[in-house]
Amino acid sequence: QVQLVESGGGLVQAGGSLRLSCAASGRPFSMYGMGWFRQAPGKEREFVATINWSGGTTYYADSVKGRFTISRNSAENTVYLQMNSLKPEDTAVYYCAGGANSYGSSRSTDYNYWGQGTQVTVSS
Repeated sequence: QVQLVESGGGLVQAGGSLRLSCAASGRPFSMYGMGWFRQAPGKEREFVATINWSGGTTYYADSVKGRFTISRNSAENTVYLQMNSLKPEDTAVYYCAGGANSYGSSRSTDYNYWGQGTQVTVSS
């Protein structure tokens, strides 16, 4: 059974940092792109960042570019999202997604597997 499990969420003040982790089990994701998405209350799920199979190519939503960094450790089947300079508008449930093509994707429909989400709350 394939599972993606996120961790690292929490409550942080504006300007602070958090590092999210996504541990995959049940199958290796080393040949697939991975992504992070988020959903704020009353809003649709939106793309945050994606990384290709090798980790050599990344792509970010404009709203997080320069503040967030996605990375992966394929040997450990884990993907990370380092979030710096957090803003109250970053408050959302953050979801890890896997199983897209090898290049990664900003489209949620391209992913086959999803984690349960981890809450990130940024206070002003």
